[in-house]
Amino acid sequence: MRFGWRAISGPVLTAATLLLAMPFDRLIPTPTPAPLLVGIVALAGALSGLGSAVTSAAIAVSGATLLVLGRHGVSASIADLVQLGLLAVTAAGTAGITGLMRQRLLGTFAAERRSHATAVRLSAALDQVDIGIVLLDAETRAEFINRAFRYYFALPDQIADGKPPFVALMYHGRDTGAFELPEDELGTFIAQRMEMVRTGDATPINIALRSGDVLRFVCTALPDGGRMLSYTPVTDLVRHTDAPSRADYYRSLRDPTARGLIRYLRVAE
Repeated sequence: MRFGWRAISGPVLTAATLLLAMPFDRLIPTPTPAPLLVGIVALAGALSGLGSAVTSAAIAVSGATLLVLGRHGVSASIADLVQLGLLAVTAAGTAGITGLMRQRLLGTFAAERRSHATAVRLSAALDQVDIGIVLLDAETRAEFINRAFRYYFALPDQIADGKPPFVALMYHGRDTGAFELPEDELGTFIAQRMEMVRTGDATPINIALRSGDVLRFVCTALPDGGRMLSYTPVTDLVRHTDAPSRADYYRSLRDPTARGLIRYLRVAE
């Protein structure tokens, strides 16, 4: 038990209550202070834990015994002895319950603090990578969006920090012209991405951006029903030794639907 005002407050209050009760009891018969003593024991357990509560309980039972002996001497009645026994059991039980509850609550708070600190460090680490990361809850609302994703899709912080739904992120990319797709294909593209997220489809999809970046999109289903979306830059898969005029062709080869390749061949013709 650590000594401090929390640790000594319970025993001091218990002793003070008994010291006040003793002279009053000699002058004017007063009711037993047992309920008040039990309350002080509970307060001691809540403030400082098991050690302070047990000390307060011991003082309460000892002081109550002195009160009984002061009233009746050694010829205390059975009723008085029963009251002392009940006080001892109640005070001990109260000390144990409140002390252990406080210990358990402190352990829970400490675990939550460690978990929060780990989450903060993890968030800071994810903000340093060049892979876009979005964590969605079970209702597909974004609980976390790292800096890389905000950069790739020009997503303002006020929108990203407002926990937008995934569909809002898709429409933001459409409205800002982030996707390198014809207007008539954007609706189908967004619907397919929404379906992948809804079902937890982990099939990698390459997404071409108008900025020239190509991101490999992967949806990972999480145990709590949420989703982790990753956007890995794969632009460097276009070989730098190839002719720049054929860069569109090599990008089109990464399109799993092959529509980019078809468009390229049509233009080439």
